[in-house]
Order: sequence, then structure tokens, then C-alpha cells
Amino acid sequence: MRAVKYRLYNPDLRPRRTKLEVPGWGGNPDPRKDGSHEHPWHCVPFSEGARYGIELFYPFANELRVSMHRGKLVLDGDFGPDPGTGAQWPPFRTFGETYYTYQILLDLKVDEGWAIRTEPHPRFYTDPTDTTPIAVPALLRHWWPMMFFIVFKSPAEGRMHIFRPGEPMAQIIIIPAEADFELVEMSMEEAAERELQARRIQKSRETLGAETEWVSSTNTVFDGTYRHILSAAKSREKQARRQETAGAVAGQENLDPSKKAE
Repeated sequence: MRAVKYRLYNPDLRPRRTKLEVPGWGGNPDPRKDGSHEHPWHCVPFSEGARYGIELFYPFANELRVSMHRGKLVLDGDFGPDPGTGAQWPPFRTFGETYYTYQILLDLKVDEGWAIRTEPHPRFYTDPTDTTPIAVPALLRHWWPMMFFIVFKSPAEGRMHIFRPGEPMAQIIIIPAEADFELVEMSMEEAAERELQARRIQKSRETLGAETEWVSSTNTVFDGTYRHILSAAKSREKQARRQETAGAVAGQENLDPSKKAE
């Protein structure tokens, strides 16, 4: 397990591994059964993606409303008098009208070869009011000792983004610093193998999804095929790690003279 170390100027940022809030922005706790309304947490790929990073909370006691009026960005929030700490005050300011920044002063230290990347918080994708702030993606290498500010996209004319006390405002994910891959079309053999795999999964729905199939209130059919396969894959990976660890320990004992019989 990798450690991501942090230091911060404002403790109310409260960085933590992102949690899928149910009830909350992840939806209501309606069970997976016929007649239930579908919610974001019902989708395992979304749930895993949403919990992948580190969430940051709006750290002030007042509410900030960001809007666009006749092409001018309006930052409506009372942060009180300058505390005289030397930090930018007020902490939010316009950035070319179509963006705005917050002086976040957050240091996240990752291992060499890795980087941090800012993203919109996943609640942005579930918000029916379209008022969630939109953090702009940015990548910072491990050697950069402080994220001085974070950039947000301005709302469209007549729309509003709202920062509320205690609500998450952005997410950080940890990724390899280099996108070291090449996009290559599959060979005919690989494509055939993947197609066969897809057909096997589709056919297995009759058994894997038999006891987990349900129809939502919008007449959408769901089942647990992906969840079952994911659980099996994780179990195999865990077992492989155990065997690898056991093999390494056994090998070390064989090399240790004190473990050998007289």
C-alpha cells in the first residue's frame, strides 16, 4: 500500500479517501429490487470510480455563490477581514472570467514516478441542480512541494455554482506521472479472444444474474453479473498475493542458516 503524505494550511480542507455518501450525492439507500428507483451507487463501476481518490472539503463557514452576469464573473461570499496571515485574501479570485481560483495551499507528497491530478468531485456527475463546483484537471509531479491554488471552471451565463460549508468541492487522484502507453489496434487473435469472453459473460447472465435481476421504477433491467465477476477476480488476486507472500517467506527461511536443522 502506498502512503500519500500531506501538509496543509487550512485543516478544514479535511482530505480523506473519497466516500460515496448514501443517502447523499450517491443517491438514496433504495435496495436493488423491483420497483426501486436506480441510483448512482447501484452502478459498481461508478461506485469504484467515485471512491478512487481523495476528496477535499470547502473549508469556510460562509457560503460562496459563483455566477456569471453579462460576461462577468461574480464571487458572492463574505470571508470577513483579512486575517493577516500573508495568504491571499479573499481566497477566491477570478482567473480570466471563464475560470476562478482558490488559494488552497495543500501539499500532497507521492512517490517518485507518481503524480497528483485534480478533478471535479464525483458528486458533480450526480447533482441534478448543476450547482456543484467544477475543478479543472491539472497534474502535479511528485517533486512540486505545494499546490498553491486550484482552478475551477466558471458557470455558464445565468447559472450558479455553490460552495457550502461541509460539502466536498474537488477530488485528487494518484496516477503515474507519465502516460506511458501506446494505443494499438488488437490483433485478430486478441479480438477473437475478447469477443469470446464477452459472449461467455453474456451467456453467464442466465446463472450469475438469476437471483440478482431486478427492474427499476423506470423499467430498466439490472443484475449482479459484474459484481459477481468483480468479487471473484478480487478473490483470485488476494489468493495470488497470499501465495506469493508465503513463497517469499518460505524462500527467506530456507536461506536463513538459523532455520536449518543441525
